[in-house]
Amino acid sequence: MMNQIFNALSSAKIYDLAQPFQKGMPQSPNHPPFRMVLERRHGDLIRPDGGSASNEIIVTGAHVGTHIDGLAHVSQDGKMFGGINAYEVQSADGFSKLGIETMIPFVGRGVLLDIAGLKGEKFLPAGYGISADDLAAAEKRAGVNVAAGDAVLVGSGWSRRWNEKAEFIGLADGVPGVDESGAEWLAEKKIRIAAGETIAFEQIAAGAGHRTLPVHRILLVENGIHIMETLKLDELLDAKVHEFIFVVSPLRLVGATGSPVRPLALVL
Repeated sequence: MMNQIFNALSSAKIYDLAQPFQKGMPQSPNHPPFRMVLERRHGDLIRPDGGSASNEIIVTGAHVGTHIDGLAHVSQDGKMFGGINAYEVQSADGFSKLGIETMIPFVGRGVLLDIAGLKGEKFLPAGYGISADDLAAAEKRAGVNVAAGDAVLVGSGWSRRWNEKAEFIGLADGVPGVDESGAEWLAEKKIRIAAGETIAFEQIAAGAGHRTLPVHRILLVENGIHIMETLKLDELLDAKVHEFIFVVSPLRLVGATGSPVRPLALVL
């Protein structure tokens, strides 16, 4: 059995679904920017045998770049998932409950629902709301059935705009994303992870910013479904892959509300 698994994995096509972390990359203006500087350069210290080493300091928010939201990330009327009082479990050191370190790493079925392809577009229009009907139609078109425990990746095509920083962030024109009906559809399927290509996953109308995030409330607070954002899905969309092994794990950042990730899709 193990040999069969190893043989299958050895021939798998691996898709790296993470955007590169680098200074100046598109990110939410609500979170600390990513910064990296060399703290030590080769030659600053040379060992007696001529060897030298270099290292860096990285400063970043947990919700910057390709990342996953923990269940402590959002509260509604002071309550987080499971009715936990956010004010009672938070401190300067983070959260004593629902921190991202409590998330079980995911190795399981991934499903890609190509909404941009459904609409005949390379990427959806700015501000477009992905509805329950859109998700159901994309599911049927792909010939898959979303099941409990799946990771569902929603393809808007927006990662194709990664190098258009202002447009990708969408402060002026908005960004496409799942609307409230779409979130309810995903919740009814009892999935484990909902993932997308944009900074906020959900629909952001032109000029609206992040004043309200109802999809985060529905998924994180009401249903305990993790949200992943800023995935690079263009290659997976181009390959017309709809079902795969999905692998993702957060860093064990105790008490944190999220974590950078490098998700992988394995196509056997």
